[in-house]
Amino acid sequence: MRILFPLHTLARGTLAGALALTVVAAALTPGQSRAAQRGPISLFNGKTLDGWYIFVPGEPKNQDSRGIFKIENGVIHVSGEKFAFISTEKEYENYRFSLEFRWGRKKWPPRENAPRDAGILYHCTGPDKVWNQSLELQIQEGDTGDMWLTRGGEVPSLTVLGRTYTGGRVVKWSDHEKPSGEWNHVQLVCRGDRIEHWVNGKVNLVGARASQTKGRINLQSEGAELEYRNITIEPLP
Repeated sequence: MRILFPLHTLARGTLAGALALTVVAAALTPGQSRAAQRGPISLFNGKTLDGWYIFVPGEPKNQDSRGIFKIENGVIHVSGEKFAFISTEKEYENYRFSLEFRWGRKKWPPRENAPRDAGILYHCTGPDKVWNQSLELQIQEGDTGDMWLTRGGEVPSLTVLGRTYTGGRVVKWSDHEKPSGEWNHVQLVCRGDRIEHWVNGKVNLVGARASQTKGRINLQSEGAELEYRNITIEPLP
């Protein structure tokens, strides 16, 4: 953002003018716009799934006979009993998305002996299925922040540290998870074909040249009980 001041103000060289410039420079980062400064928008009001829909294989849209997804005490409780997801109704591009998650105790077949697993699928395209063609910010014990490039009609690709991956897993380069049972904060930044994965305030994966840059956002149920809360999105320029 360019900040213009009247010439007579700059010529005075006043302390107040210098302080104003310092404050503004500290408040903004390169590329920010007024729209971006409006802040995050809540995608979950703690009471309903307005703006989302439920997909459970073998059931009509928004049918959930097992109660896999329930709202309890202001959070989305996910039983994990069956592979399924909730999805945003809208598609998004150029945004900062964040949420908090906490593992429960229950695990289900076929993953009852595996690490607890879930994830944020983003840039989802095509008809709904388990799982949609997408990029994934992995949420899994010991692996939160990994990338999965999930194939659908096509195979997504992404360049990380100079290497191009087509489909499959890209391992994060640092681990910032809290122990199971504690709330973890994850953040996803998408700007053009560039992505960033953040866990508890620290970046642990950056990619570029993503083959997909726009789509729905899915939150998974994948064999483990967990909760989601404080789900927000912030448009970026």
